[in-house]
Amino acid sequence: MTLACPLELTKEPKIAYFSMEIGIQNDIPTYSGGLGVLAGDTIRTGADLKLPMVAVTILVKKGYFIQELDEYGKQTELPADWEPSKYMKLLPVKISVQIEGRDVLVQAWQYNVSSLTGGCIPIFFLDTDIPENIPEDREITAKLYGGDLSYRLKQEIVLGIGGVRMLHELDFEIKKYHMNEGHSSLLTLELLNRFKRPIEDVWDEKLVWDIEKVKDLCVFTTHTPIEAGHDRFPYDLVQKTLGDFIPLKVLKELGGQDNLNMTRLGLNLSEFINGVAKKHSEVSRSMFPGYEINAITNGVHSFTWTCDSFKRLFDKYLPGWANEPELFVRVGRIPDEEIWEAHLEAKNTLLDYVKRTTGVEMNKDILTIGFARRATAYKRADLIFSDIERLKKIGSGKLQIIYAGKAHPKDEPGKKLIEKIFSIKKELGSALKLSYLKNYDMDIALKMVSGVDVWLNTPLRPREASGTSGMKAAHNGVINFSILDGWWIEGHIEGYTGWSIGPNPTETTLVENMDSRDSDDLYHKLEHIIIPLYYQNRRTWIKMMQNAIGKNAYYFNSHRMMRRYVTDAYIR
Repeated sequence: MTLACPLELTKEPKIAYFSMEIGIQNDIPTYSGGLGVLAGDTIRTGADLKLPMVAVTILVKKGYFIQELDEYGKQTELPADWEPSKYMKLLPVKISVQIEGRDVLVQAWQYNVSSLTGGCIPIFFLDTDIPENIPEDREITAKLYGGDLSYRLKQEIVLGIGGVRMLHELDFEIKKYHMNEGHSSLLTLELLNRFKRPIEDVWDEKLVWDIEKVKDLCVFTTHTPIEAGHDRFPYDLVQKTLGDFIPLKVLKELGGQDNLNMTRLGLNLSEFINGVAKKHSEVSRSMFPGYEINAITNGVHSFTWTCDSFKRLFDKYLPGWANEPELFVRVGRIPDEEIWEAHLEAKNTLLDYVKRTTGVEMNKDILTIGFARRATAYKRADLIFSDIERLKKIGSGKLQIIYAGKAHPKDEPGKKLIEKIFSIKKELGSALKLSYLKNYDMDIALKMVSGVDVWLNTPLRPREASGTSGMKAAHNGVINFSILDGWWIEGHIEGYTGWSIGPNPTETTLVENMDSRDSDDLYHKLEHIIIPLYYQNRRTWIKMMQNAIGKNAYYFNSHRMMRRYVTDAYIR
């Protein structure tokens, strides 16, 4: 367990950060991917900066899942069971929420995130696995993103409504509620009820609900331009599960007439709204016309996402970098040979792990491409294999590729994508080595973003809201080769910080398939720019590694991000 928070937690008004998933350390499997890892980075940075914050999430005792892959790439999912008492403290308080007319008890586990700066942020993990609850209700907080719509709605009642009640029960004064995606939007309904005016004091029934008061308290961050990423619940299910918590006609005005859209509910009841990159805010305004959607581009926690060899290098030449990432601008003072030595140490660590876990032996002297993210169709993990013969001609003996990533248990196209990569691996044979690391997690992510030479990202634009893995790569001097989407539109300087794939980003709505145009550009740059540079001009390659650190890591870090949240969202 982390160090106890040094001061009484409830003394100062707090920012309450709500997220369905939080990735705080590898062996606490309460995250599925980028959203949860970003939440963890947000909290770590808040502690570094001594911000008055608390965080709320759900416990998920069975985690997301452990990924098993057979020799054909077929994915099976196993429970990621873990014991919370090893990492956190069970609090002696309980609250209740109404679900399907029943009182469901909720308890909280406290995990403290402490920083060497003296800052400390508690995370409260909400848990319904209590003997007084019926077996069905004890399972509500068991699985992350598991079950059907009913299960998901029950989880979101516990997170949003239960979370506000738990903070109240713990005697916190909250000055802002920050909703990290729509999963926690039901907290706005609890606030509406808390700030309801007496009906005899108003002339219009609608004015009973002090919407402006609630809006003033709320901040909403949207994270995806993908329609499926915005939770929607039929109103008959909402009424069955939530009851008469808020009159239906009021709920429809706030959350949408056809169904309860959790994003729209958050948008309608928040004073400050933001997307997670400049392009993403533009796309979000197109998706939700009429709302002022700002942009605060994501960042990553520099210390967490820098490998050991580069930590030592930065400590030597840029002391203080971990809490002042702006010092990365001085990366030019680090000698080229020491940057390359630090990179080779990280590369050897990764390649040793690949050999140990997959049996594939790779060569540290060969240009290594990394691709690791959720296995889903729009991320196009197979774009580089659009023309196998052309890839063989370009990369035989000169290229090796490492993959990782889980497919959601219900994402059959995503699962088929993994199987396709395994099939291509056999087709490539010895011409181009390929490995796929199973059970992608935070530890594997750090090995990959620091150990490859090039970080590849090929989403179908403009579906990448941000793309924080590329920022992590930049912190380790790994050069990005990516579609111009998300953060890379802001971080990309062609041939200086990395390379683009495909045309300039002019669209604000989802475009049709552009595979051939993008793959042609990918192959052209691999053959004529990237591979020759790696093998023939090491000095310029290392200069680009320095640029990635000095221009990208310098800006795309969570310290800069959180300072923006404070000035733009929290102290309004």
